Amino acid sequence: MQHNGTQQNDSSAPVALVVVAHHRGDSLTAHIGRNTVAQLEAAGYRVDLLDLHAEGYDPRMNTEDQPDWGNRDKAYSTETQDHMRRILAADIVIAAFPVYWMSVPAILKGWIDRVWNYGFAYGRSKPRLAGKRMLWLGLAGATADDAIVPAMTEALDAQLSAGIAYYCGFAHSSVALLPDAEERPQRVDDAGNLSIGDAISGDLREQHYREFDRKAAAFVEEFLAADRVPA
Repeated sequence: MQHNGTQQNDSSAPVALVVVAHHRGDSLTAHIGRNTVAQLEAAGYRVDLLDLHAEGYDPRMNTEDQPDWGNRDKAYSTETQDHMRRILAADIVIAAFPVYWMSVPAILKGWIDRVWNYGFAYGRSKPRLAGKRMLWLGLAGATADDAIVPAMTEALDAQLSAGIAYYCGFAHSSVALLPDAEERPQRVDDAGNLSIGDAISGDLREQHYREFDRKAAAFVEEFLAADRVPA
């Protein structure tokens, strides 16, 4: 791997593409992304870390990437072709992102729009991404007991697993929602009123985020374990 991930010497090891979609390197999302990279490397993966903001990725679709939408063999921009190669090289893809409006941030959606393009990710009788596995790690500000959480999970799964990954031939796709991402608990009542609690601090804050890290790591482990089960 020639990108931001740590390269391992074993060329026979499976490859993981970890996509981080957050504008701040000190964010909880970026932290979970780094933890995921370390977890994957410990599990024997070679990791390609794609930090979309750090790499200056432009999420806007352009005519260079869509000069003739109906031509599935069209030439793509140099930037998009590079990202396509990174996906093709990966056995698994894990995306870490904050949940915005029960969906993904614009930069992640734009990466999908430009890179998972017609003729590459879909539009062929034999999908080029067939056999790959995908995990979507979504960090949500809602508390775990907020009534919106089941609906949020369902909406993300419909969009990301059914609407994108399976449509593009992935063998497996799952959404792992991580609520309680905010220091100040947030809840919306039946009338739509938002209540924001006091910020946690000290030992309670440390405990809160240790548990958050544990849950994220458990989702990743569960995802990897499915690969170890004989068909």
